[in-house]
Amino acid sequence: MADNARAKKLADLIREVVAQKLQRGIKDPRLGTHVTITDTRVTGDLREATVFYTVYGDDEDRKAAAAGLESAKGVLRSAVGAAAGTKFTPTLSFVADALPETARTIEELLDQARASDAKVREAASGAAYAGETDPYRKPDDDEDAAAE
Repeated sequence: MADNARAKKLADLIREVVAQKLQRGIKDPRLGTHVTITDTRVTGDLREATVFYTVYGDDEDRKAAAAGLESAKGVLRSAVGAAAGTKFTPTLSFVADALPETARTIEELLDQARASDAKVREAASGAAYAGETDPYRKPDDDEDAAAE
């Protein structure tokens, strides 16, 4: 079994090779400039690699890019094998990265929090204290109260 440093180096190499090959070597119009390789993970035995990607566009573009990546899997694996020079070239599997959807959800939640904060600020702007402005007893007040 390989160490984590070797797996990390191979994952970085696979990410770079796949990205370069998609940009320059594959003429599939489904891939083009729409696909971005975000991350790559390799198993501990260096036999399987998972390549995460995002697609700029709508659902139809995502489906077309997924089909294009599946059809180009053999060419991409050959390019990785030539660049890596390892005994066994890992099999590639492509997974759509959920990062853009997660970021969009976080932005929506932050917008809701900002709106809620604005409502609280608006309600607090005209509010007054329920009691005195300084609710703490002073030493002078204690002496006067004890004398009475």
